[in-house]
Amino acid sequence: MIMNGGVRVVWRWFFLLAVIFVCVRNVVFGAICLTADQRDRLAVLVRAEPEAEKLFNKLRREADSCLNDPARPVSTIQTAGRLNADPDKEKSRASIADMRKLSVLGISYAVTTNQVYSVAAKRTILAWARAYRPSGQPVDETKLEPLFVAYDLTRSAFSAEERATTDGWLRSIAREELAAVRADSDTAFNNWNSHRLKIIGLIGYLLDDRPLITHAVEGFRKQIERNLRPDGSSFDFHERDALHYHCYDLEPLLTLAGAARQNGVNLYDYVAPNGACLSKSVRFLVPFCNGSKTHAEWVNSKVAFDRTRAEAGEEKFEVGVAFDPRSALRVFELASSFDGHFKSLACQLANKSGAKYPTWQTVINDACQR
Repeated sequence: MIMNGGVRVVWRWFFLLAVIFVCVRNVVFGAICLTADQRDRLAVLVRAEPEAEKLFNKLRREADSCLNDPARPVSTIQTAGRLNADPDKEKSRASIADMRKLSVLGISYAVTTNQVYSVAAKRTILAWARAYRPSGQPVDETKLEPLFVAYDLTRSAFSAEERATTDGWLRSIAREELAAVRADSDTAFNNWNSHRLKIIGLIGYLLDDRPLITHAVEGFRKQIERNLRPDGSSFDFHERDALHYHCYDLEPLLTLAGAARQNGVNLYDYVAPNGACLSKSVRFLVPFCNGSKTHAEWVNSKVAFDRTRAEAGEEKFEVGVAFDPRSALRVFELASSFDGHFKSLACQLANKSGAKYPTWQTVINDACQR
């Protein structure tokens, strides 16, 4: 069949538009949080499930209340190794309030597609990209995770130039994290490295940067062997004598495993040559959270800063204080996306026994698994 010139032009335009549509979907949607299909399922869940709707409406009210708030970026986050009363830490914590706003704005946009949320999120993300200078300090920069997720969810609101600005800034964070590693230090495999790998991995998947992804995946496997033990405990638990730090190790590793799964890589079930694995270390926490066991925190900590915090009157770090099971909620709501058996414990820790959706994360989990 021979096409005339007009028909050929129409078909060329149709083909070009189809290519653009596919490319935009690939650029905009779900590298670390929700794919386009998962967003659709999330929106359906919110409409169909009263518990999910109630949780979302609370988040949306938060988003509505901060639509016009100015961004408050700092040039450098300074929280690690500082007491709560430190003025630089107080300044950083006030600025980091932007992260909660970005979280609710990103989710509100994902569920509603209302551009007022994506525009507000974009304004704050760009403000941080233009003001914040990466430090390579993973315990500080792990706090940027909500910004990474919000960018993942709202990239459609960014122009090509704005994406280039943000992408370049994200790569600079990953580069600084890589450059800051001290191979001869405990920070090369303690909780710092768990957070570092999460940061690098999330940025890698966000930008489809294969070297960063490879570093994060290979680093995850090494971290499981070096940080976690075959009995499920962790280096940080023994170093700090605190389940607080065991949780602090697991949260970023679970987050990275979740992003990897979104991209077809199974890290959660990885078993290291020494028998250590992430799932075993999550289960190690269970008896301390279901009432079977208790643990007095910090008693035999080897880290002087833990004593400094206790002497400064920071109650959470008082020597001998009982581990609060509720502080493990984040671990179990993340882990329940891999193993549904943990959901009942998440319900218990959230004081919502029997709930279908005890937390918003469990709604996200459901949308991702259907």
